[in-house]
Amino acid sequence: MIRKRSERVVASSSGRVDAVASSDGAVPRSAFSHPSAVIIVNGRRVKKSQRVEEGDEIAVEWDEDVFEGIEAEDIALDVLYEDESILVIDKSQGMVVHPGAGVHSGTLANALLSRYGEDFSTSDDDSRPGIVHRLDKDTSGVMVIARTLESQKALQEQFASHAAVKHYTAIARGFFPESHMMIESRIERDPRDRKRFRSTNAETRGKEAVTELSVMAQDGSYALLDVRIYTGRTHQIRVHLQSIGHPVLGDPIYSSRDRRFPEATLMLHSTTLSIAHPKTGEIMTFRAPLPRRFMDVLSSLGLSEAAAVL
Repeated sequence: MIRKRSERVVASSSGRVDAVASSDGAVPRSAFSHPSAVIIVNGRRVKKSQRVEEGDEIAVEWDEDVFEGIEAEDIALDVLYEDESILVIDKSQGMVVHPGAGVHSGTLANALLSRYGEDFSTSDDDSRPGIVHRLDKDTSGVMVIARTLESQKALQEQFASHAAVKHYTAIARGFFPESHMMIESRIERDPRDRKRFRSTNAETRGKEAVTELSVMAQDGSYALLDVRIYTGRTHQIRVHLQSIGHPVLGDPIYSSRDRRFPEATLMLHSTTLSIAHPKTGEIMTFRAPLPRRFMDVLSSLGLSEAAAVL
């Protein structure tokens, strides 16, 4: 199944166009090598090796093989809600949302292909069918999937305009002297490690990211947080917490192994999601209860009761 994709970015630095345009994650580096790729810089078609300068306008169009080589797999999903327009699930930790980087099985896309068939949410835009937002592989919790083209477009607009309200629960390391804080910065891909992102205050680099933190409980060395994100940048919560010296417990990328909880996996969970139903307009809120990995850590910390209010 082929989808035409297009992205527009403003160069945040100078260098090869393929390196610069892919630095914030908007355009995968592989897109520049695709036979269908069309690269436009300041209105002129160029090759991927073309050098660009900060502020140059870059447009990239390419064909993406959405389901090429992807087989339908009967993978059980924890369904929170379903109707003819949307599917809402509690994504398990470890599930990849969409195939890529050598991962072609066990993904949410494999499960959706099995559940609805190849034609579900057939799209004429540059989006992957059904997928309107994502959770990292190691992040669990609420996700909504569009079942029709109309729902897909309506939900995409809500996420793009930040009308969808997203709350996460996290266990972070360290003591928080304040019970509430806002973190505002720009997030860019780390040029030294493409698996990582980093926070920056440089106005011409990265993308704006806004995160609100509320401390629900803490024991001096760990804190249970309610986190609302107003933007949806890759690794946003993980990067922002690491940037203030409070990485998420169990984070394999932005934190070191914890001495007290050495076996902890990423303690980040999408707890609630509020959207306007794409067909009826009704405001709906979906909740995914905290998974066992959270409750085990909170019990050890004596903070189990605090989780009841989330």
